[in-house]
Amino acid sequence: ETITKLAQTKGINVGFDLAHAAGNIKLKLHKWGVDFAVWCSYKYLNSGPGSVAAAFVHERHHNSDLIRFAGWWGHNKEDRFKMPDNFNPIQSAEGWQLSNPPILSLAAIRASLSIFDEVGMDKLVSKSKELTNYLLYLLNTIDTDRIEIITPEERGCQLSIRVKNGNKKLFDIITEKGVIADWREPDVIRIAPVPLYNSFEDVFKFYSIIKEVI
Repeated sequence: ETITKLAQTKGINVGFDLAHAAGNIKLKLHKWGVDFAVWCSYKYLNSGPGSVAAAFVHERHHNSDLIRFAGWWGHNKEDRFKMPDNFNPIQSAEGWQLSNPPILSLAAIRASLSIFDEVGMDKLVSKSKELTNYLLYLLNTIDTDRIEIITPEERGCQLSIRVKNGNKKLFDIITEKGVIADWREPDVIRIAPVPLYNSFEDVFKFYSIIKEVI
């Protein structure tokens, strides 16, 4: 919100890449006055690789002359098939759509979002903080200089762990032991206890494995 307000005082439209935020932290894009945002749905929204992306466009831009890629799926539904000469966009973020979405991908994201609706982001964020703080606490009890947590305090559920000397062998070992994590060159393991399906027991198991192999 602070970044948005500061930039807009200089006449700058503000957009955000929320790939690692959607489904991970609470977002209030309209309240914050964000001009636009985009995100994928295959990470924390659980729809799988190749699934549909999403966008937010603030309502103040719905009637604007902003340059856009104009596609028939974003044309007003009332006369879409009358093939008018001029593009008449839907007065919402739908107006930025290009073509019809893949149905099977929509089925996956719809199933996932129904769970989010049922549980609610407040509960998910609360559990996420507890899981991540528990993981942080456990990792800090390990007496070693081989790993370092480099994630800032303002975060979602992911922790980035820097491995001394960029030794990927540690990542390979925890993978063999059943941990689904992420290696990012040159020296980072990314681990994310996700509140929808990870437990405190999962966190402790990961800690136990890391402690053992170090």
